[in-house]
Amino acid sequence: MRFSAMGDVAMTVPVVKALLDQNPEVTLTYISRPEFAEFFKNIPRLKYYPADLKELYKGFGGLIKLFNHLKNQEHFDAVADLHNNLRTQILRRLFRLTGVKTAALDKGRAEKKLLTRFPNKVLKPLKRTVERYADVFRKIGFYVTLDYKLVKKSKPLADDIIKITGEKTSPWIGISPFAKHKGKILPLEKMEEVIAELNKQDVKIFLFGGSISEQEICNEWEKRYANVVSTIRILNMQQEFVLINNLDVMLSMDSAGMHLASLEGTPVISVWGATHHYAGFLGYGQSENDIVADTIECRPCSVYGNKPCFRKDYACLNRIKAETIVDKLTQYTR
Repeated sequence: MRFSAMGDVAMTVPVVKALLDQNPEVTLTYISRPEFAEFFKNIPRLKYYPADLKELYKGFGGLIKLFNHLKNQEHFDAVADLHNNLRTQILRRLFRLTGVKTAALDKGRAEKKLLTRFPNKVLKPLKRTVERYADVFRKIGFYVTLDYKLVKKSKPLADDIIKITGEKTSPWIGISPFAKHKGKILPLEKMEEVIAELNKQDVKIFLFGGSISEQEICNEWEKRYANVVSTIRILNMQQEFVLINNLDVMLSMDSAGMHLASLEGTPVISVWGATHHYAGFLGYGQSENDIVADTIECRPCSVYGNKPCFRKDYACLNRIKAETIVDKLTQYTR
């Protein structure tokens, strides 16, 4: 079970694949939101159960209904709670009452608190989140080892995508400039500097996002720069994955874009502000050499980027130079 957020659910995919590859006797039912089903397509011995938590399984009564549906669907030998929030805790306990073995994610809150406090910060790498997910399956009794390799399986561009992207005649760069929290978003004027500089090169730039406000911003950039194409609300999730697969490199914040690119074996230049890869959220298989971040002493101040900047100026992001990002990207497009 893992219900949110998009990037966190995506991070479970390589762990689930490793579990199934290394334990051929295992079959797995993955329970999450309907919109994440595409992440788990074509994984052998995995059945995806889309849980509509907004309507059908809303509230406590909805969780009871979900539990009963799952229990009546088939016999489960174990339940792996990869979320450990209130919803999954309730479901986990219900399964345990019926005699099913359960294990839950250890989020490492105490050590993350030491990492993000200021002053007296303990700045050291913590266990990677994917290892924390793997630990849940290990607690149940399964062998799981992770290789941290990007795996690229070629996905040809279909005609419906080529109508939007055009044929690939130069390097393709994806940019995922947004995140849920301000502490993880490079200031838009600085991101536009990056786009303006890349637009001078022989590359094509594809912008990714989700909301209407993000769409409006990217549409403006598309109008201003000849080599820029916004994909927001134009491509569906399946088409996005195919396009990401065909990118030479992705530029992303510490957000879902990084993790989606990892699923497609695409290298990512990742930008980190209030957060830090030491908390364990670097994209699976991504290189620490491809991180862009400032060394200001107060970062990280947050695990998720959701805390307001106590300095009020978000210096961790504002001190990052556009040319630093461009230089990192061009390593993949020369």
